[in-house]
Amino acid sequence: GGFIVLDGETYELKGNWENECESPRYGYDFWYQPRHNVLISSSGIVPKIAGRGFNPNDLKKGVYGRHLYVWNLSCRTITQCFDLGEDSLPLIVKFLHNPDAAEGYVSCALSGVVYRFYKCEAKNWAVEEVIRIPPKEVSGWIMPTMPAFTVDLIISPDDKYLYLCNWWHGDIRQYELSRNCKPRLVGQVFVGGSILRGGPVTVCRDEELKCQPEPLVVKCRRVYGGPSRLQLSLDGKRLYVTNSFYSTWDKQFYPDLVREGSAMLQIDVDTEKGGLTVNKNFLVDFGREPNGPSLAHDIHFPCGDA
Repeated sequence: GGFIVLDGETYELKGNWENECESPRYGYDFWYQPRHNVLISSSGIVPKIAGRGFNPNDLKKGVYGRHLYVWNLSCRTITQCFDLGEDSLPLIVKFLHNPDAAEGYVSCALSGVVYRFYKCEAKNWAVEEVIRIPPKEVSGWIMPTMPAFTVDLIISPDDKYLYLCNWWHGDIRQYELSRNCKPRLVGQVFVGGSILRGGPVTVCRDEELKCQPEPLVVKCRRVYGGPSRLQLSLDGKRLYVTNSFYSTWDKQFYPDLVREGSAMLQIDVDTEKGGLTVNKNFLVDFGREPNGPSLAHDIHFPCGDA
């Protein structure tokens, strides 16, 4: 759960970043804000267990992380630790882009909760729940309840919108951040997932949807898998998404994705009022790679990411 330092030119391993303190058991993501001398990191999953796929029997055994860590950036030591709940699985950490901002968000994959972390007047840090995506009661799946598996979170460069993707349910969500402590859902689009109409899973009870979403077809190609990684254009108008999370998990939950290959889609964004629409004229098909179908994951711009 600690950090390693690589030489910026040679990529030679230089050692651990943390300064003689006990490292967390495991880690996943981090973000820092130099003007507040802070780094925030999340817990993630025990790597060797993540590599074998998802097993409900691993729940309540400490396999999935539950903590958010606050580090003193200059001293490289942990100053606070927040317990976000058993099997919550905090993954993605993002500060607002404003370099003076002393707040950000962390998404918890298995609990479907997004927490806001912020600096208090006493100069310590606090967390509060600001988004909760309810699970769905289902049949024909690995468990009778399907949680919202939120595996990526990004914030627009102007700090106006937060985007969240839900790999199991299959939707991408857009939240407006004019009141940072109360994000408001203004856009939602389904680009796959495990609850599609005509699939093996039947939704028995759903607090949000009246019916199961339809499968997505773009340029005559059926899109399998669920939204996994996001990247937003710097003008905030185009949201790109891939649908492979982790190959062993892909094989377990979306075998058609592994057989046919993944895809990158473009979601058109209404930056004025909010709203998301799949662009049916854009598709990068990784099923047609020369050496066979491939699984696409991270998306990065050479000039910097959102």
